[in-house]
Amino acid sequence: MSTSLMTGLSMTTLSAQAAGLGELFGNNNAAQAKFLPVGEAFQVGSVTKATSKGTQLSITFDITPGHYVYKNKLTVSFPKGISATPLSFSQSPVSINDPTFGKVPVFTQKNVIATTTLTTNNGKGAKNVPVVIGWQGCAKAGLCYPPEKIKTTVNIGTVRK
Repeated sequence: MSTSLMTGLSMTTLSAQAAGLGELFGNNNAAQAKFLPVGEAFQVGSVTKATSKGTQLSITFDITPGHYVYKNKLTVSFPKGISATPLSFSQSPVSINDPTFGKVPVFTQKNVIATTTLTTNNGKGAKNVPVVIGWQGCAKAGLCYPPEKIKTTVNIGTVRK
């Protein structure tokens, strides 16, 4: 009897958890989704432009109202032999008391652009350099999305002096 009771309880718990996740992400047709999928909450893209100082990489964030992106979770990684200037931002972050990370700077604005300039260490150009853009965001209503990564390639021109 105790085995069937435990089995019944564990099945109820799993069903309740599945229903809860379905409600969170809209898998339940009877209820509206409480949280947007990450691709709808944050639209992230990149654009490059050749300059006399290297290739400027601009990362664009379109942030849905009610969401934010962690400034300190934004990363750009690339292979050895490539250098980058520190990221500069089109907007100033605001400081919040985040339940996961404590007091942190975040971007809550609708549009934010992070910019860096990439160069090769040998001064020569490079084609199709793999670049990985990492970031993480949250919904103010209480959901932090897992860290995200976007892969792209960049052509880096020679630096003109």
